[in-house]
Amino acid sequence: MAGNRFRYGQWRGGPDPLAPPYDVRAAVDQVGAEVLAGGSLRAALRDLLRRGPQGRRGLDDLAARARRLRREALRRGDLDGAVTRARALLDQALAAERDELRGRDGDDARFAEAMLDNLPRSTARAVEELAGYDWASTEARQTYQRILDGLRGEVLEQRFAGLRDAARAAGDPRVQQQLAEMMRDLNDLLARHARAEDTTDAFAEFMRRHGEFFPEQPRDVDELVDVLARRAAAGERLARSLSDRQREELAGLMRQSLGDRLTGELAALDANLRALRPDLAWSRGERIRGDQPLGYGEATAALGEIGELDDLLDQLGQEHPGATLDDVDVDAVARTLGRDAADDVRRLRELERELRRQGWVSRTPDGLTFSPKALRRLAGTALRRVFADLTAGPRGQHDLRSAGAAGEVSGASRPWQYGDEQPLDVVRTLTRAVHRAGPTVPVRLAVEDFEVVETERRASAAVALCVDLSFSMVSEGRWGPMKQTALALSHLVATRFPQDALQIVGFGKAALPLSQQELAAVEPDMVQGTNLQHALRLAGRHLRRHPGAEPVVLVVTDGEPTAHLDPDDGEPIFHWPPLPETVEATIREVDRLTRYGATLNIFMLGEDPGLRRFMDAVARRSKGRLFTPDTEDLGEYVVSDYLRARRGRR
Repeated sequence: MAGNRFRYGQWRGGPDPLAPPYDVRAAVDQVGAEVLAGGSLRAALRDLLRRGPQGRRGLDDLAARARRLRREALRRGDLDGAVTRARALLDQALAAERDELRGRDGDDARFAEAMLDNLPRSTARAVEELAGYDWASTEARQTYQRILDGLRGEVLEQRFAGLRDAARAAGDPRVQQQLAEMMRDLNDLLARHARAEDTTDAFAEFMRRHGEFFPEQPRDVDELVDVLARRAAAGERLARSLSDRQREELAGLMRQSLGDRLTGELAALDANLRALRPDLAWSRGERIRGDQPLGYGEATAALGEIGELDDLLDQLGQEHPGATLDDVDVDAVARTLGRDAADDVRRLRELERELRRQGWVSRTPDGLTFSPKALRRLAGTALRRVFADLTAGPRGQHDLRSAGAAGEVSGASRPWQYGDEQPLDVVRTLTRAVHRAGPTVPVRLAVEDFEVVETERRASAAVALCVDLSFSMVSEGRWGPMKQTALALSHLVATRFPQDALQIVGFGKAALPLSQQELAAVEPDMVQGTNLQHALRLAGRHLRRHPGAEPVVLVVTDGEPTAHLDPDDGEPIFHWPPLPETVEATIREVDRLTRYGATLNIFMLGEDPGLRRFMDAVARRSKGRLFTPDTEDLGEYVVSDYLRARRGRR
């Protein structure tokens, strides 16, 4: 319309609606950079969500805000305020009553004064003894009634938000009857729910009769239990946070203000709620300090807020197995930390879901981990880093003319033999079966009928990369380059030389074969021991599984062998300095590989003289080579040596 005036300012309605969608590949690369630098894969994925992507707030920022609010709640005031206020009102009532009695003559007035003078020092017991007292002063009687009405109102309003008005009139026997009936029906409903009965109709009937007491409008019994249990737990935490004397005083005042019937129903309700929600912090007290006396409602509100912040900190911590951002209660985040914090959680949750939806990560019982798709990207990044400085000559593959297990189809076929991996020649297999058994239907195949397609054999290599996983690799800053080198080589073999067979063997006190995914997630072995003997034994098994391939063994280590397998029980034995038995067992494996014709090239990291002497001897004995690259050049050396070895230039 003409004359309208508009004012523009910064967007404050949540996430920027015009912001570009977050590129989850950037998150994958961010995690990958940490892994290639030697970090833990699971820790890097967890840290991505904790720090937040691309400068946005993460879980750590939200947790820091929650801890700050918790500290503020712990300084909110004095939890004994309900008893303190009751004591102050009682003193006012007694002073007004004594003033009235001093102006009266007669034995009744003197007897009443004597009774007031002999009241117990305990506030709760004094209030209880005055329950049947005939007050002479109207002001004193009203002040005394304020003690009961005030505490009753705070307790009932804290437990049932819809009882704000009814709580003030709860001294009326009719109102007490109504409240007691509501709590009785509620306890019956919760008892049926605890027995796993179908409570759908019972819940609907309960809400029809008593729904005005529950403005939260819960949709089912579980939501009703959650609301009531958190409030009841806050009340229990208040009791646990007081001293024994304070707790006894508060309990006595509550019994006097609520009456026996309401007290009994409330105790039964608390027992039902505790059985249904034992996960809440019922028995934990807090040391809240402050100058401001807090009434019952204020004190339980502070403790309820602390309890909710504790739950939120547990959710944001993501420490329990199988934790996911779906566990974070966004509504609780909005209530306690604000709408902007809830928007941050939604963004992080969307990032986690998008990482899973696009196939970059998968969830395991131990948490998030990279999927094969992400590992290929990570390994490709490692290979690009290696090739960025690689100055070796032309790389490629060459063909041999002899028939073999891989390569282009030659057009010929031959009878199948045990261990053949070539594809079946279906036409010739069926033809042989028909010739053998005649033209019958169905055609029944026998073992001697099968024929396989022959292919031209390409030069292939069976490569075993043995990498040291001992803790010294971490302490000396060699873990990241080792992992980057192994991932780069695995990606090179998978993408450029798929006919080659690569096995990565990790060794510490013992050795084990590693897949690409296991390699990316492998953690340093804190147990002492460098079991090169076991690693070479596993390497030999891998080579023998590929008898037609060029056998190549590459070893990356920074320590001389200090462990070997016991020949009797196969358990690893560690000793420093190395035992003669360890050295002999390792050399026997070297000799086995040498007799098999394997190339054994060693990449020695570090300048230890003992390691240098041992590795020199191994290289001469196996007719292999010893390299001493700088840590940052390890990938270039290993990949170049693999390319040279598979071309036959050893």
